[in-house]
Amino acid sequence: MKANKPLLPSLKEKKRYMVFEIISEKKIPEKKIYKKILDSFEKLFGSIGLGRAGIVVLKENFNKDLKRGMIRVNHKFVDQVRFSLSIIKKIDNIKVIINCIGVSGMIKKAKSRYL
Repeated sequence: MKANKPLLPSLKEKKRYMVFEIISEKKIPEKKIYKKILDSFEKLFGSIGLGRAGIVVLKENFNKDLKRGMIRVNHKFVDQVRFSLSIIKKIDNIKVIINCIGVSGMIKKAKSRYL
């Protein structure tokens, strides 16, 4: 059997790394934050939209001191993810505001600039 050839770079889906900040009165566990982000996007755009957006939560890049985290998303869905972040008002009955700090095409630049 022949192995599949790798995709050309022009055919691969382009990714963006989005850094967000959480403003809240109390500490919220990371798992609940990320679950709420995914649930919010799925509620707005459905499970098919969630699959197409390719949202991946980068848990190792969460900064607890600054309350900032990072999400990887398809470049065509950056605006939809920003919108879904902006409509989140409560996580576990704790009022929150989630701001998108910045978007980058490379994870290294996103870390150095925003985290």
